[in-house]
Amino acid sequence: QVQLVESGGGLVQAGGSLRLSCAASGRIFSINVMGWYRQAPGKQRELVATMSSGGSTIYANSVKGRFTISRDNAKNTVYLQMNSLKPEDTAVYYCAISVAPDNYWGQGTQVTVSS
Repeated sequence: QVQLVESGGGLVQAGGSLRLSCAASGRIFSINVMGWYRQAPGKQRELVATMSSGGSTIYANSVKGRFTISRDNAKNTVYLQMNSLKPEDTAVYYCAISVAPDNYWGQGTQVTVSS
């Protein structure tokens, strides 16, 4: 089994910053892709950012230049540094990892940005 534990969410004013962390544990040999997704009320879950084992990144257009994804392979941990937060960034943020042939999801952490 693989477990993902997220932390770092909370309430912040617009323009502020938060850093999310997600640590994976369990029967993990090698993690391919690690990433973050989010789901706002009434909306579908959407990709925020992903990073491959080789360091390649993908960002949603809405967060480019404001969010930075990073990972520590030795700790099986992925981070999301979120700067210049906007009210529209309010959502539940989920981390996800790809450990072939399966994908695993965290339980989600709430991020609320007040205007």
